[in-house]
Amino acid sequence: MSKISGRRGLAAIVSLLTIGAALSFGMAKAVAADDVTEDQIVKALAPPAKKPLTRGLSVVPQTETNPAATAAEGRFVQTIRNRTTRSLSVTEREEIATIAKDKPNIDLEITFDYNSADISAKSLPAVQALGRALTNPDLKGSTFIVAGHTDAAGGEAYNQDLSERRADSIKRYLTDKFGIAGTDLVTVGYGKSKLKDPSNPMAEVNRRVQVVNMANKATASK
Repeated sequence: MSKISGRRGLAAIVSLLTIGAALSFGMAKAVAADDVTEDQIVKALAPPAKKPLTRGLSVVPQTETNPAATAAEGRFVQTIRNRTTRSLSVTEREEIATIAKDKPNIDLEITFDYNSADISAKSLPAVQALGRALTNPDLKGSTFIVAGHTDAAGGEAYNQDLSERRADSIKRYLTDKFGIAGTDLVTVGYGKSKLKDPSNPMAEVNRRVQVVNMANKATASK
């Protein structure tokens, strides 16, 4: 009897740990559409608080210690605002990806109708949570990247086009339903070129929309 109780207790602990891991943004799995909340998105995209200067050595983001790099990033972001998704060159897409690596971001498992850019009904709550989050005072006014990704099924050209159309669909919904300025949303498609789980190229986690906060509202130029 005690062994059975022990196993049940262990199972309960494992279950709680699994739930906790699923809610962590640092895990490999993207946040499921039916799980994400406005508060989670705001926390994931909010810029980290700046630490006060101390006499000792401390690790700070590279852009904070390199004003020239910060200025260059800002100029680049300004050049891609108001651009259409398909107008971005391969070089520009890669530069966006490079800059975005060190920026606050979140992956959302937003699904679409088969072979289309129409947002599925089950994913609408996630897109609506995203819209509310981006109009939150803590985020409003920043420039955001909305990046579409696919899994490895199909050819490169097909997936590239599909990822671009789906990113555009998210932007259109956010501007139409939440009044977010189109210049604050930069859409980019990566097709199947940047799989989240390369070891499992057909996994659902690869079919995602990544949102990146490229510039804090305090420094974003309007």
